[in-house]
Amino acid sequence: MKLVTYMIEEETRVGAVQGENIIDICAAFELAADQDVGQRWMRETYQGGKMDETEELELAEGVEPVDMIELLEVDLGSDSLGTVDRVTRWALTQIDSTEFPENLLVPLASTRLLAPIERPGKITCIGLNYADHAREQGIEPPASPIFFVKTANTICGPGDPIVLPPNSTQVDYEAEFAVVIGKGGKNIPEERAMEHVAGYMILNDVSARDMQFGDKQWYRGKSCDTFAPCGPWIVTKDEVPDPHNVRISLTLNGQTMQDSNTSNLVFKVPYLISYLSQSVTWEPGDIISTGTPPGVGVFRKPPVFLRAGDTVSVTVERLGTLTNPVVGSKQ
Repeated sequence: MKLVTYMIEEETRVGAVQGENIIDICAAFELAADQDVGQRWMRETYQGGKMDETEELELAEGVEPVDMIELLEVDLGSDSLGTVDRVTRWALTQIDSTEFPENLLVPLASTRLLAPIERPGKITCIGLNYADHAREQGIEPPASPIFFVKTANTICGPGDPIVLPPNSTQVDYEAEFAVVIGKGGKNIPEERAMEHVAGYMILNDVSARDMQFGDKQWYRGKSCDTFAPCGPWIVTKDEVPDPHNVRISLTLNGQTMQDSNTSNLVFKVPYLISYLSQSVTWEPGDIISTGTPPGVGVFRKPPVFLRAGDTVSVTVERLGTLTNPVVGSKQ
């Protein structure tokens, strides 16, 4: 399932992509909670379920997420997102029903997609997590993960511009495979870490190299406004059987600059989740950006930095493509 945050008639909504359409999740559960329609849903969808129909209807009536974090926090049993998937698929079959809400079905092409998580609590990034990216800098991969953060002001969505700050002339791209936390927790055993994953999305870890290297630390250079384009959606983990075997690439104005595979990650997803959970509590909607492969602009000869008028696209197998234009600062 592809989960999206989208805007329609100046209102932000959360939905699930089904084919060429978005199913509004609040409207789908509203339809399912209708007593007549809901009883049909229970028979068709939950035969053999552990809860009786009354309990399921009560759950359906309580699903009114205003954003993606609230959706991830909804408790619908042991497989909450699986329930969301079933409900939205079922709702699509009711298109000819007299009870079909007008706002339930939205053509994907007619709406504006936003960043899937607009205000994440944490954006945790991993440095030097591809062995070949470390070696292109003339160093060995680290013995333990290198963590840094990007702040929430960096978030922007598919098609949104990457804005070059006026005080940097060395803005770089970094294609990354990002993990979205679905269930919070602390002191998570590595063997249970994947239970805390909702899904995956694309993230471009845009970086001002002159700030990053000049400051001798990464906070300012990584946290300029618009420096974390992400999306276009969250793909739930059931659709990515092995997150450590997907191709990841980046093009700049149509030219391939990065091309690798997450099989080259030094520290894998379960390890990263478990390792940091020993000191930090994960919360629903937190993002872990797992690092970038070789080919970044700063280490090319000559270096290649983003310029106004550029177009950057990151493609990750099973996740799709995230494209953003680059513009100059209006100051």
